[in-house]
Amino acid sequence: MNKLVPLTLLGAFALQLSAKPPITQGETDPVMLDLDPYMIEALRGGVEGTDDTIPPGRFGSEGSLIDLLEEPTFRKLIKKHDLKLFNGPMVGAVTSSSARFWVRTAGEAEFKVVIGELSSEAVKTTASSDFTGVVTVEGLNPLTEYEYTVVLDGKVIADETYRFQTYPEKGTKERYSVAFGACSRYVPVHEGIWRTMAGTEPLAYLGLGDNVYIDATERRDVQRLHYYRRMLREEYREFIAGTAMYAVWDDHDIGANDCAGGPGLEKPWKLPNLEVFQQNWNNPFYSHDPKVPGTWHNFTVGDVEFFMLDGRFYRTDRKDKTDTSNTMLGEEQKLWLLESLRKSTATFKVLCSGTMWHDLADKGGADSWAGKHYKAERDEIFDFINAQKIDGVVLLAGDRHRTDLWKTERADGYPLYEFLSAKVTNIHTHNTRKQAEWSYNIGNFWGELDFDFSTDDPTITFKAINQDGEVVRATTLELSHLSHKL
Repeated sequence: MNKLVPLTLLGAFALQLSAKPPITQGETDPVMLDLDPYMIEALRGGVEGTDDTIPPGRFGSEGSLIDLLEEPTFRKLIKKHDLKLFNGPMVGAVTSSSARFWVRTAGEAEFKVVIGELSSEAVKTTASSDFTGVVTVEGLNPLTEYEYTVVLDGKVIADETYRFQTYPEKGTKERYSVAFGACSRYVPVHEGIWRTMAGTEPLAYLGLGDNVYIDATERRDVQRLHYYRRMLREEYREFIAGTAMYAVWDDHDIGANDCAGGPGLEKPWKLPNLEVFQQNWNNPFYSHDPKVPGTWHNFTVGDVEFFMLDGRFYRTDRKDKTDTSNTMLGEEQKLWLLESLRKSTATFKVLCSGTMWHDLADKGGADSWAGKHYKAERDEIFDFINAQKIDGVVLLAGDRHRTDLWKTERADGYPLYEFLSAKVTNIHTHNTRKQAEWSYNIGNFWGELDFDFSTDDPTITFKAINQDGEVVRATTLELSHLSHKL
């Protein structure tokens, strides 16, 4: 089981936490013991100091796996640990009849995924995509568990963790769960939580930002480093091989603490950082319009539709006095959300945000939807739900290192319940909030949404589950209580 870190060990981390360099203490994974120090030194220039104060690693600020593979010593480590499949496979974009698979190879290669008699197309990974590729297998049956293999340059790669479950079809009276979380800095002694989470067998995992802690706005070498090291860790590698992954970013993985992209694409780091993000996830798509890039997307699991929102790429930059946009999402993403909500036929609609919705969930609302720049946009979304009589809406949030249930009463509609969970692997803890319906912050944890369509009044249950797999708090909501017909 993934136990809490002793206080003595926490003290050893204190200096590092203030600067947010990579945490390496307590590492036991054989692959990471060899590769992690090598990659940190090569791509970041060492452990000490912050990413804003240390010079780039020996490949410059755009360093990547391409450069690492030029070094004989690194290639020997790849061979020692049989890592031609360097990262992945990662399952994503699952439906009731198909699934997509992402991999990163250690150099140019061709791969495909095979499920029984079904096979994906063959795809070549190249340096231009940081040796990543995505393939799709179609013709699957709903709510069925499948085993798969990866065929890499003709060699079959199999593992007992290479299994996943397709989604139920809409209208079926089934029960299923989806996990979510945020604030998942790579902490060696906490990484076992991914194996614990996998044991609960969620159909999907929603990463609500701060999925890796990068804090390096202008350093693609550091951004890539943090993705490489997280996906090399055994427990996480097992988890993503069998659980459909979806992700948006928040401040620590788009740039630095409390950062905002502002309107437009003029800032030189925005598109390069987005490209790194896209190369490391398996989302169904990245924004609804290529002319307005971002990380937002939506998808359905049976009778539940999830709206994964990007609250950073076009967010009003409070540090820029010329930015008067007053938005969290940007106009195009907001309109996409409202129109998608209006058209949705799902029983439950889940709005997923990297930051909190409730007025009292953040430190004065400075970096959340309650802030003065963003509250009007939040209220516009809430008012739209009322005006269009959209039932079954709940809210998810990340950012604060605790797990809460919040309730926002509305004069002209049903209450909006917000489930916050944001301390999957992090060490630092935020205080509980007495204003919440309930608030919990002990140890590490993730959130789980259990959906039950087997009754006449479908339910959604929010569970807070700790690092030992124990349900520490739970609340169930009935669809009839999330309706304008009350």
